[in-house]
Amino acid sequence: MREFSVPERLGGFGALVAVAAAAWPAVSARTGAALPCPLRMLTGVPCPACGMTTAAVAFVRGEFGAAFHANPLIFGLAGLTVASGALVALRAAGVLGNPRPWSSTRRRRTGWLAGLLATASWLFQLHRTLGEGTT
Repeated sequence: MREFSVPERLGGFGALVAVAAAAWPAVSARTGAALPCPLRMLTGVPCPACGMTTAAVAFVRGEFGAAFHANPLIFGLAGLTVASGALVALRAAGVLGNPRPWSSTRRRRTGWLAGLLATASWLFQLHRTLGEGTT
């Protein structure tokens, strides 16, 4: 069995998020279930992923402004999902070879990028939350 690269795995996660986001409104309406943020419930401080469920549902409905307002990281996940879908298809067709392992430098840089994105998302969520309190 072929190993999947990190971008392919993240894209696969994005595909699962899209399926869950399409199904979630029906599940929520029938059961009344909600997905609250544990950090925000305990401390009042949002986490970097706060709003991601709302953003994913809005995105699959085509409500891109609402998706951006809830959590702009959904656009990066959606783009990665589309790109990795094409990548997996090209590899399955034999157009591209199997992925090569990442060097330690590339893994470290990717880790830093992920950390910076999480920090930017957290700052966005803090700004959004503070903005809610002033209106």
